[in-house]
Parts: sequence; C-alpha cells; structure tokens
Amino acid sequence: MSDVREAITQAHHEEWARVVASLTRRFGDLDIAEEAAAEAFATAVERWPADGVPPNPGAWLTTTANRKAIDRIRRENKRDDKQKEAQLVYDDDPPEPLGAIDDERLRLIFTCCHPALAMETRVALTLRMVGGLTVPEIARAFLVQESTMGQRITRAKAKIKTARIPYRVPSAEDLPARVSGVLAVLFLVFNEGYLATGPDTDPVRHDLTAEAIRLTRLLRALMPQDGEVAGLLALMVLTEARRAARVSTSGELVTLDEQDRGAWDTALVAEGHRLVRERLASGVAPGRYQILAAINAVHTSARDVRDTDWSQVVALYDQLIRLDPSPIVGLNRAIAVAELDGPEVALAAVDRLQDALAGYHAYHATRADLLRRLGCSQQSRAAYDKAIELAGNTAETAYLTRRRDQLG
Repeated sequence: MSDVREAITQAHHEEWARVVASLTRRFGDLDIAEEAAAEAFATAVERWPADGVPPNPGAWLTTTANRKAIDRIRRENKRDDKQKEAQLVYDDDPPEPLGAIDDERLRLIFTCCHPALAMETRVALTLRMVGGLTVPEIARAFLVQESTMGQRITRAKAKIKTARIPYRVPSAEDLPARVSGVLAVLFLVFNEGYLATGPDTDPVRHDLTAEAIRLTRLLRALMPQDGEVAGLLALMVLTEARRAARVSTSGELVTLDEQDRGAWDTALVAEGHRLVRERLASGVAPGRYQILAAINAVHTSARDVRDTDWSQVVALYDQLIRLDPSPIVGLNRAIAVAELDGPEVALAAVDRLQDALAGYHAYHATRADLLRRLGCSQQSRAAYDKAIELAGNTAETAYLTRRRDQLG
C-alpha cells in the first residue's frame, strides 16, 4: 500500500498531508488516519487514469478517505448508528480554530511532536506520518535496522492510543515545548531530499528540500526570536544554494572541493549569511543548528576551496561537539582536521569511531579517502568497497566507484 500511496503523492504531495491531518483530527487515531488515506490514494490510482483527475482532487481524496475510515470503524466496532456515521462524512460543523498555526502540514507536525513521547519517537513518527518518508528511509536516518524502526513507530502509535494523547491543534503556549522535535523532523526531511538514501529514488529530491525550507520559513515567521529556528533556516538555504553543483551531468556526486562555485545560488548564500550574522550579533550562545549554519557559512564564504578557513571550521566543530557529542559530529570534525593537521591525525580520530559507525557508509568513505591520501591503496580499496556496499544514493555510489577505480 505504501508504494501505491508514494506513486500518487509525487503529484499530490500537499493533499496527502492535508488528508492525514483531517482524519487525525476527526478520528483521533493515527492508524485509521494513515490507512484510510492510503486506501483513498490507492483508489485514486485505480480510478483517475480512467475517469480523469477530479476538479478538486483534495476534496475527493478527503471524502473518500473519510468513508474508508468509517468503513473500517464499522468493521472493527460494528457500529449501528448510521446517522453518526453520516455526520462524520458530511460534517457541517464549523471547522476548528486554526490556533497559532495556519499551515496544515506544519500544524500536523506540531501535533505529532507531543512532549509525552520520547524525542526520537516523536521525530520518527512524524517523519512517517507527515514527512512521507518510508520506514527504511527513517531507519537509515537514525542508523538503525529497518525492523527496529518499524517496532519503534508501532510502539509510538500504541502509546498514543493507550495513553489517550490528544490530537488537538497546539496553542501558542505549546509551541516552545514542541519546537525541538519539529526542527529535528524538518532537518531530517531536508537531509533525505538533499542526499536521498534509497537506491530507487532520484539522488537529490528537490520536492523534499523545497517543502522543508517552506515549512521552516513559516516557523521562522511564527517564532522570530527562536535562534535555532533561524539557524536551521540558514543551514538549509546555504546547503540548498549548492544543489545545482552537487550532481554532474553524468549523474555522479560532486564533492564540495570539486564543485563549480560559480553555479551556487548567490541569493540563497546571501540570505544564509545574513541569518548567521544576525544570530552572532544577538550575543546569545548558539545551539546546534546555528553552529552547523556557521560552518556552512565559512565554506560558502570561500571563493576557492583553498581559501577555506579550516581552523575556524575545526573550532566550530569543537563548539558543536560539546553540545552534540555524537559520532557523526566526530566524523565530520575529523574531515576538517585532515585539512588542518593532515590525514594521519584525522585517520586516528576516525578509527576511534569504528564501533559506533561500522554500518554507516560515510565512515568507510572517509577512511577510504584518508587512506588514499596516505598512499595505502590496498586498505583504501577495501574501505571504498565497504562504502559502496552500504551507500544507497546512486550519485554517491558512482562517485565512490570512480575514486576506488582510480587507485593505483
């Protein structure tokens, strides 16, 4: 069912979020909302090619999904009150107030990011329900097995049901308690679009990056004083500015040091730099996203890779690792250290991350490059082989294969 839903939501991505949001509010059950929406989209896949797309696809999908949901409730609970069922389908009650948020998808993200759920659970569940990511994509984002992530999402749905966690539209007072989870969701949706993890998708999914940026802009307008919201927006636009230069015409990933910097979007670079300067001028200690944005600002300030201020990049990573001592931050810091102190020092730091990142393709790709620079061709080739085995992105796989084949 998920494959069918994904096929049609490529063309009607906005309707998916709106239908799920409508059903979630009405029935208060994530399973019913998701499955009824999926059935409605499956029906559309069957009927629209023959009957034509209706004048109002969103209304058609919402009505069909509501009927599917009621059919399921009837089957499960054997409800006899036909009048109540009809009222659910043809509800003439005035719509609920929008509260603090008037964008359907952003409202649903805030609703799913309930503080009663653990942070990782909030993020995973929202990525599945609202972001439209598959369980394998979410699992790769968290560096866990697909079965583990599937169980985590199932448990989250069960907790919501048994604890009767309400699905009401958050008020302005609710937003600060939920914003960290919302930012994490938007960041991961953007990352999946910027470098898709699945082998059967485009290497860069502009639909996801554009939607993540759109929602983050709305969040910035909603919470203009929140430094991390501004930081995430800056990080996204500085990263998106390089999109046109990231994949070659042959479909191969182009790394930062090889990119044509003249192809970067100067308007997005300027916007990102302005946001970073505003946060620096605030005098408030920066958070994770602000530091990541500052690192990207250093990279995009250099007209040539040789002009990059690597000492500043390493200093920023030192600051970041105190806030987020994760192995991925450690890996990225080591990449910067290689430019400042040499590949041998960086390789020692990378090797200390083996236990935590053995299943992460970027860990092996980094080792392969460092070993190549040290002249260890045989070890480098083995590391490239492992990176290629683990990588899912076709453009990245093409790049790694070429670098491996260039070894002496």
